[in-house]
Amino acid sequence: MPKYDFHCLDCNKYFELFISFQDYGKIKIQCPFCHNRNVQRRIGRVRISRSEDSRLEDLSDPDALDGLDENPQAMGKMLRTMKSQVGEEAGPEFEEVVGRLESGETPDQIEADMPPMGNESGQFSPPDMGDDL
Repeated sequence: MPKYDFHCLDCNKYFELFISFQDYGKIKIQCPFCHNRNVQRRIGRVRISRSEDSRLEDLSDPDALDGLDENPQAMGKMLRTMKSQVGEEAGPEFEEVVGRLESGETPDQIEADMPPMGNESGQFSPPDMGDDL
């Protein structure tokens, strides 16, 4: 049975009712708090289920990447969207970087504050693979 959201225009409270399809539009709705019939139906959020391939396809759209290098806030928003679509936990470093982008810092400013990667000289050296190759 579907759930319908309502707003009472007299007491200003919100409530929901489960009403069958057959009864919807036929029964008189009354507020459970003040018992008046001066109510208005509220339309809730609509959710659409999409496949992972469909979500990832939207993220790979080249038009979505236009202008990101000049707009840190848009880059931060896009990264948050990507994280939510992928559904993986990204860790505190991701949250820090995205938060800084959203506050307007450029990637260059953020990178300047990051510790160097690699060895003490700042040069990246691949891990020793031994004789596995």
